[in-house]
Amino acid sequence: MLRTRIKICDKCRGTNVETLVPRIKEILPDAEIQIGCQNFCGIGQTKAFLILNHKPIIAENEDELIEKLKESCK
Repeated sequence: MLRTRIKICDKCRGTNVETLVPRIKEILPDAEIQIGCQNFCGIGQTKAFLILNHKPIIAENEDELIEKLKESCK
């Protein structure tokens, strides 16, 4: 089975790494989380986002992002 990979940006205003990473780990404790610029700067200034196995997930805020992540993992 392939390992789940999540990429998040620590530079964009729409994403708070300090609160997002623990929430991701609750849902996907074995996921590989990579933190760094993802070249989504335009979106990342106003929206929360992450990249799940090469697929971007974009939301208005972190709570909505977590809900979308849960749906994607079903």
